[in-house]
Amino acid sequence: MTTQTPIRTQRLTFEEYLDLPRIEGRFDVVDGEIIMASSPLPEHQVVLREFFLVLHAFVAEHDLGELLFAPMDILISREPLRVRQPDLMFFRKGRFDRTARITEYAPDLAIEIISPSNARSHVESKMEDYADIGVRECWWVSLFAREIEVYRLVGGEWHLAGTYQEYD
Repeated sequence: MTTQTPIRTQRLTFEEYLDLPRIEGRFDVVDGEIIMASSPLPEHQVVLREFFLVLHAFVAEHDLGELLFAPMDILISREPLRVRQPDLMFFRKGRFDRTARITEYAPDLAIEIISPSNARSHVESKMEDYADIGVRECWWVSLFAREIEVYRLVGGEWHLAGTYQEYD
């Protein structure tokens, strides 16, 4: 994740959003407002690639489902319109529609790579949205702290399942 800036002041409805031309890039929609993300740092992309390669090999070997990366829209709510794009997401087998314009299924796992410029409030807002749609597990990968926080959704609330740090 990177710093985000609003690009439009008029609030979008779900139908208006679907009618927009396809936007190539990273963004969220929060209460109908498109929030563009700046380009990720090279370190972000390297970490994303490494997670994808390791997890994809495991998912493919065991035929578990789909592992996908942003940009890909996950619908949080239609009114007010909220759309998120996790850095990496896993959908267990049978829970993903390849033909949909916007994904209306919660990923089973959402991975967010946090840059030093990310505000804690932005991270917490995403966590609330992911809980609202029933994402089962979130990994927050901090580039600055060089650690991963793993959260599991239990009874509609996030619980820290573990913190893992990089060791030399």
